[in-house]
Amino acid sequence: MYEFVSLSLKCPHCGESFMDKNKPVDNQPSICLDIEMEGKRGVIHLSSIYGSYNYTCNIPLVKGKVAGFFCPHCGKELNAKSECLTCGALMVDFYLDMGGKVSICSRVGCKNHYVEFEDLSQALRKLYQEYGFRGRKYPREEHMAEHPLKEVEIVRNEHTEIIETGTFLQSYCPHCRKSLIEGEMLKLKITNGTEGFLLLSPYLNVFTSRSTIFLPEDKVVSDVKCFHCDRSLVEPTTRCGRCGSPVARINISASTKLIDFYMCTKKGCRWHGLSEEDLQTIRLEESDEW
Repeated sequence: MYEFVSLSLKCPHCGESFMDKNKPVDNQPSICLDIEMEGKRGVIHLSSIYGSYNYTCNIPLVKGKVAGFFCPHCGKELNAKSECLTCGALMVDFYLDMGGKVSICSRVGCKNHYVEFEDLSQALRKLYQEYGFRGRKYPREEHMAEHPLKEVEIVRNEHTEIIETGTFLQSYCPHCRKSLIEGEMLKLKITNGTEGFLLLSPYLNVFTSRSTIFLPEDKVVSDVKCFHCDRSLVEPTTRCGRCGSPVARINISASTKLIDFYMCTKKGCRWHGLSEEDLQTIRLEESDEW
């Protein structure tokens, strides 16, 4: 239920917010904390997406070692007295803005974490109010009647068709033509040292994502492939219009034909666009394009 929800956290001591909009992780404001490991002090930015383990840190973190976490505002240690039931390290507690707390393990590599709500019914109402209609949570049956989404919603200008923000993009591999949609997500095979899968929002200009392997922020993935035919989707001669990184090409259905849709392969870059030929007749609302 809470998958892809971005949690807003604050210090249990001084009540100041940990959220940093200037250093996003997973395309959402990150959780900024001071961290200490083996005598070195630094700053870590954790993903605020519940269930994501992505982060950036300016000091090296050793897998299996326990880190100390501190509030960047009041300087007090956040490591609690309760022990992780998985590895025995101390848990780290944060307060939720909506009431309750989030606890994570202080041992690098341990994925034990949990959420406790003060009032579950009130928290659920706030979750739906905050995230239900902003694109972070995908439309479900109970919302379709009030907020209908067409598979391809196109608004016609005098000379150009505009695909609106929030439109569901039915996506296909340009090689084998099989659908890349699985379980309401756009699924791609990625290589970054190891192989895994990247799950992207199939709704235009909704940038929620999740991966089965760790992807460092601001780094380009080695390859993006179709999970059916295993052929690369990276275009060797095309570059991102914002940061210059390589781009991946898929097909999406618009109007009465399939068109090429390009997306940047750099983690955190939101650029995507169409070919110059398709831009003569089709526009993506609120998108950076050629």
